[in-house]
Amino acid sequence: MNLRDTGPGVLHRSTMIAVRLRHTALFRIAATAAAVLLFGQPATADEVGDFYHGKTVTLYLGYPPGGAYDSYARLIGRHLTRHMPGNPQFVVRHKPGAASLNLANELYTVLPRDGSVIGMFARSVALGRLLGREGTKYDPVALNWIGSANNEVSVCAVWHGVGVRTTEEFLARPLVFAANAPGAESDVYPTILNNLLGTRFKVVAGYPGVNHLTLALERGEADARCGWSWGAVKAAKPDWLRENKIYVAVQFSATKHPELPDVPLVTELARSDRTRAALDLILTQQAMGRPFAAPPNVPAVRVAALRRAFAYTLTDPEFLAEADKLALEISLVEGETLQAMVERMFQEPRDVVEEARRAIGQK
Repeated sequence: MNLRDTGPGVLHRSTMIAVRLRHTALFRIAATAAAVLLFGQPATADEVGDFYHGKTVTLYLGYPPGGAYDSYARLIGRHLTRHMPGNPQFVVRHKPGAASLNLANELYTVLPRDGSVIGMFARSVALGRLLGREGTKYDPVALNWIGSANNEVSVCAVWHGVGVRTTEEFLARPLVFAANAPGAESDVYPTILNNLLGTRFKVVAGYPGVNHLTLALERGEADARCGWSWGAVKAAKPDWLRENKIYVAVQFSATKHPELPDVPLVTELARSDRTRAALDLILTQQAMGRPFAAPPNVPAVRVAALRRAFAYTLTDPEFLAEADKLALEISLVEGETLQAMVERMFQEPRDVVEEARRAIGQK
């Protein structure tokens, strides 16, 4: 089924996903909690608990230490232990490279498929495969999606010294953008603006980690940065916001962040229905703000346990209190919801996919 057939025609497909996943997540969490209270743990709990008891689960992260991804991974890993049958320890290990593409390939091809390994990587992993990103050796539909910690809003921000003060100035200036590896959002999003809106941005890719992108702004190596999570901006650089050191020019999201009511959505800048449809497809990945997945062919009962533990963790008051202290935005997207989203991505009409490919510079 096409995403545009799943809800009212007046809503963008990514908006429908965001609304639907919130209701689905709340319903499933409530239903699961009620079942546990009435009947105890599911029948497979002993089997899963026996497997995980005394074990260490490796949580591979597709980025180097530091930055928002690292903060999310470590916080979630610490709290997952309490909610998994058998209470295994979750240990974060870093596998950076190609904006987490290397980790996605390894998770699909070589890492253990018994539930002892999970991964956290860029939200662009699934869409990158659909749009033909070079080097993708995995099938996103075959991965076991565990959940996402956030339904993300990404922004493009310009360093204050550049002198941009309006979205019109932002679109008119030939700005230099710092980016990670080709295919990362920091690289793709300014490219989308060039290809769909006619901007003349120059993208300098190759910075190894997200912290290097902010350093590039401070050092004057770049004018701007795109594909930057708003939650990460607040967590990593609250002083920049207080001191107006960056100008936020545009949002990449299905709906505006409540804290950015005057910053336009990229879809508002689209010049045609076809362009808007391509942007809608690209923006579905924003619901995969901080995605976790297990390899293919992990036993179904262990996948279910991982998904259940993830949902409990992200609604746990103790976890939420700690996330709030770290200024990490939390908005649970359940694993089943992500799985369905990825499947729908790969059922999109060919013309929409081709326009999205053109937007990111794929032939």
